[in-house]
Amino acid sequence: MTFKIGSHLVGTGERPFVVAEMSGNHNGDLDRALSIVDAVAASGAHALKLQTYRPDTITIDVDTPDFRISGGHELWGGENLYRLYEKAHTPYEWHRPIFERARAQGLTVFSSPFDATAVELLEDLDAPAYKIASSELVDLPLIRLVAATGKPIVISTGMATLAEIDAAVRTARDGGASGIILLACTASYPAPPADSNLRRIPVLADAFGVPVGLSDHTPGIGVPVASVALGACFIEKHVTLDRADGGVDSDFSLNPTELAALVVESERAYAALGGTAVGPTPAEQEGLRFRRSLYVVADVRAGDEVTVRNVRSIRPAGGLPPVEIDRVLGRRFTADVARGTALTWDLI
Repeated sequence: MTFKIGSHLVGTGERPFVVAEMSGNHNGDLDRALSIVDAVAASGAHALKLQTYRPDTITIDVDTPDFRISGGHELWGGENLYRLYEKAHTPYEWHRPIFERARAQGLTVFSSPFDATAVELLEDLDAPAYKIASSELVDLPLIRLVAATGKPIVISTGMATLAEIDAAVRTARDGGASGIILLACTASYPAPPADSNLRRIPVLADAFGVPVGLSDHTPGIGVPVASVALGACFIEKHVTLDRADGGVDSDFSLNPTELAALVVESERAYAALGGTAVGPTPAEQEGLRFRRSLYVVADVRAGDEVTVRNVRSIRPAGGLPPVEIDRVLGRRFTADVARGTALTWDLI
């Protein structure tokens, strides 16, 4: 269950593919957007992701309660959807310079489309893959449209039931997607770590037979690093230049230093998975030399009795195993033995 996104092999058993989501953290400034691209490239992340929509392609300009975020929301309480998306969207005309900058820096770059105009734009830019956002998982016509490109689809599963995920996966497969990745996701912003439910990662992999990753909105990097141990092969985190600069997504976004740490630590977590063998590893061979064993700890002469004063269990290895202490105590030395000599059967 592996396939390529750009030049990267992604899927089950592969090293974590770290994706930095710009979202609205450009704060309406193309130069800032390009600076985010540069920071992502410098961090060592593998890919940059955008969101491709206009306010009119994701909602309509109506200000009734249905079109406002609930007042108690931690970040966007009371916000009108249209106004929020005006602030957060990445203008279509910015996409080409952002794609070009990312590719020049060696980054894979792709996006989440929200309607047919977005797919058309991203196809023109030769996007190598597509992401379906959690709220769009139920928009099966959109998934069908994206799948028809024949490219891989990454599907976030925030809020979704197993039945809804099944419908989305079937639609993507039947529509011609060349690969599918599901992302475990908690669609709250920011998300409490306790709601991450990382144990669902292998459940999703077993249920749908596809690679599974994580789209994470918790603070910091602890949750995504932990996800690697559960089999996550794809990690998506929002990124900003500096949370102090504000912006619609800044509160749950990583800064460049944190993103670089995520790349390093997720790679370490992946390397640490290893295999299932129980026993000393090659790296432990030197350590084996310093296990405890029985040593002569005082100069003795032939005929002296073996006692707890002249034979002890100490480091290093080389002597009889410590378990033999009861069998050697009370015996007699067969030769003069210097302090620091490994005790062997021929000496007693």
